[in-house]
Amino acid sequence: MKMKVPPALVMLVFGVLMYVLDRFLPVGEFDFFGKHWLIWFLFGLGSLVILISVIQFLIQKTTTDPLNPNKASKLVTNGIYNFTRNPMYLGMLLFLLAYGLNLGNAFNTLVAAGFVSYMNHFQIKPEEEALKKIFGQEYNIYCKLTRRWF
Repeated sequence: MKMKVPPALVMLVFGVLMYVLDRFLPVGEFDFFGKHWLIWFLFGLGSLVILISVIQFLIQKTTTDPLNPNKASKLVTNGIYNFTRNPMYLGMLLFLLAYGLNLGNAFNTLVAAGFVSYMNHFQIKPEEEALKKIFGQEYNIYCKLTRRWF
């Protein structure tokens, strides 16, 4: 199955939604001690998660192209993939959470939850179907052992 919208673009669209919500919703503003450090921590963690996951794909010489999961040549299940089946999308979620904190509107957590829902339905499920066709029972076992996000 071929996907039509790059996940990075989806993340940017949800980031724009966060910005619009912050600018036009007059309630939900917040601030707290250490917010600046938490923003940097989430951004750094998201960057690290994405970097490690991409490096693992490159080492295994399999595709990092989320629009063509049919091109996968190897099932990567070690390293960060022991903890999450979708670390690249988890990294994007961490970016959105950091951005939402930076904007300082509590309702942006709902937008981040919308990102997770969108990705589950329109990106991850089609990827999983493609990977099940390619890797069969090996992928089914991996899905039982490793959670989709955390």
